[in-house]
Amino acid sequence: NILSSLKQVYEERSGGASKGTWKTVGQFVLVFFMFLSFYMYLLFFRPTEYRNRKHVIFMLLLIVIFVSLTALTVNFDLFSIYIIPYTILTILIRTFIDSRTALFASLVTIILSALMVPFSFEFVVLEISATMVSIFMLKELSERSQLIRSSFFILFTYSVVYLGLVMYQEGSVTDVDWVMLIYFLINFIFIMFSYSLVYLVEKSFGFISGVTLVELSNINKPLLKELSEKAPGTFQHSLQVSNLGMAAAAKLGANASLIRTGALYHDVGKMVNPAFFTENQTPGMNPHAGLPFEESARIIINHVKDGVKIAQKHKIPQQIIDFIETHHGTSMPKYFYISWKNANPGKEANEANFRYPGPNPFTKETAIMMMADAVEASSRSLPEYTEKALREQVDKIIDTQVEEGYFKLAPITFRDIQTVKNVFVEKLMTVYHSRIAYPELKTPVNL
Repeated sequence: NILSSLKQVYEERSGGASKGTWKTVGQFVLVFFMFLSFYMYLLFFRPTEYRNRKHVIFMLLLIVIFVSLTALTVNFDLFSIYIIPYTILTILIRTFIDSRTALFASLVTIILSALMVPFSFEFVVLEISATMVSIFMLKELSERSQLIRSSFFILFTYSVVYLGLVMYQEGSVTDVDWVMLIYFLINFIFIMFSYSLVYLVEKSFGFISGVTLVELSNINKPLLKELSEKAPGTFQHSLQVSNLGMAAAAKLGANASLIRTGALYHDVGKMVNPAFFTENQTPGMNPHAGLPFEESARIIINHVKDGVKIAQKHKIPQQIIDFIETHHGTSMPKYFYISWKNANPGKEANEANFRYPGPNPFTKETAIMMMADAVEASSRSLPEYTEKALREQVDKIIDTQVEEGYFKLAPITFRDIQTVKNVFVEKLMTVYHSRIAYPELKTPVNL
């Protein structure tokens, strides 16, 4: 019959069933190699991401979604493959992870998709060009409007590269298929939705983007404005801590934006009892006078718990709440602990009454934050601000934190810690440098 004849002709042209089997095996080998390459990239060049199960699942899910969408489109001839917005994968991975990983994941996706599409050379050239432009446009992602702007540049890239390909291959502009430009326009509309997808992914996976960090660090945010009004001294301390932390993070290659935002919110719990913290007290004011040392310690310690409650109420991301919880680790407010010991010689203190709930820092950023917080607060009590005095104070504070084991869970080395010390001394010297005493204008004496 006719179907049998068609099957016979197809098998003769394709080399028979055995050749089809080998094609399937070949496809499997190529797919396996691509995923193995991505695995090796993460293992050797992004070990932090490799250990982050949520990030790995997110990236693999994106790759599988786009490759599967390509397979369905080609096999069932649903629509043009150029309608599929492959650059959304690039944009999302760039937004939540980094540019190099976004490029590598996009290359894997494009190569796997190219195994299925017709005219694979043209497909690879177009998609890689659009991918590179999307990464260039999002090099410093700090505003959501950049996502919209990048969509226009991607549309422009598709159009120009397509025209270039036609002229290169056909030697004429008359062979341009203008329907392709409509496909690119539909692709552009889909890419515009990446603005909403960023928000959706943040909520679904618990990620935090650079754009969100910039928005949260705006000091006109209601919570930060409230902090500046209720606890102005604490607010100024938070600004100084963020400056110290950002400088150290830049030297170590850590996430400076995350530290800046974490530092601004780390002491929001002090708004509950601002007068009990020295930076908010006026001369002669001491609400701790007459209170038992345990009660004073409880009030001081509770600013961590209060901060977590306030942050959760304002829907602050967990990554920022981590800074609130860890900036004192499991340390003690030593002033009240030592005062209690001196007032009760020979007695054993209940350390649970004098210890912060923790946990201790568990990322490089939270470790830097803990150091910056302690150094900035202690530097205010120095009688002089010479380089020697600042160096001794910084070494004393941070060395004590290291000896007490607060950084055991954080991926930070002794070399990193020494770098942080040097940055802190340099920054504090700038903050506390001597000012010029301006001369007064002498009034001429009339004789």
